[in-house]
Amino acid sequence: MSVLLVAEHDNTTLKDATLKTMTAALALGGPVDILVAGQNAKGVAEQASKLAGAAKVLLADDVLYGKQLAENMAVLIVELAGKYNAVLSPASTSGKNFMPRVAAALDVAQISEIVSVDGPDTFTRPIYAGNAMQQVQSPAGAKKVITVRSTTFKATALTGTAPIETIGAGQNPGISEFVKDELSKSERPELASAKIVISGGRGMQSGDNFPMLEKIADRLKAAVGASRAAVDAGFVPNDYQVGQTGKVVAPELYIAVGISGAIQHLAGMKDSKVIVAINKDEEAPIFQVADYGLVADLFKAVPELDEELKKQGY
Repeated sequence: MSVLLVAEHDNTTLKDATLKTMTAALALGGPVDILVAGQNAKGVAEQASKLAGAAKVLLADDVLYGKQLAENMAVLIVELAGKYNAVLSPASTSGKNFMPRVAAALDVAQISEIVSVDGPDTFTRPIYAGNAMQQVQSPAGAKKVITVRSTTFKATALTGTAPIETIGAGQNPGISEFVKDELSKSERPELASAKIVISGGRGMQSGDNFPMLEKIADRLKAAVGASRAAVDAGFVPNDYQVGQTGKVVAPELYIAVGISGAIQHLAGMKDSKVIVAINKDEEAPIFQVADYGLVADLFKAVPELDEELKKQGY
């Protein structure tokens, strides 16, 4: 089964989600080509060429793809899709933007956020906010458009030497244009790929109290997240949100502070390797998934944790 993998990148760096999605692509069994569509993205193509198992890298370097607008990306992918049995992308904000357009243009049903490849036509994906797993089967021989929940796959090794082929840009549909983006600047790791995440919930009571978590994050070189309740209350910006309608994370360590553990939040972090919960309510659902739980007032426990980390040299 020939596969086209659409790379996730920022025109400079190949995102870790691509390495993990490559593992899913290889599980389909056929040759995997990687599409790098961007602007001045030759360096990204060179990084992608090192992915073990890649047959070749297709580089579409054009101003049209500088911001990977969904309308422009979809046209290019559809033009290439005829040569492939399956098209894969990470289930990232960007992938969720253009892949449904690709599926609609190809007149196929998208298979969303798979967590395992069970066969050439069979996949497992979460439903009901991750509380159940559904095995789905695509008709044999049908073209597949798949997004991958990359947090459930291991990253592919960077031991390959695939050739890079430059391709032309697709047709410009002319129905959208990039205006501007406003990105929050931080020296902390990106939330979706951080190895340690500390998140606050409604129990933080105010955005003025989040600096407590930020101090811990700086000591541990962690990212800061939040529950939807904290975001909706205006404590922190939307890009902090972890959960079903936010970012899905699977760090080595997830510290939940003042988070009750609603189903929607658990859907975004329950695949974390180790989960630590601090909450004064011993009946909070978060303790059902936590590996370590502390029933305590966070306003006392967090400063004590900060002091102990300081003593340990963090």
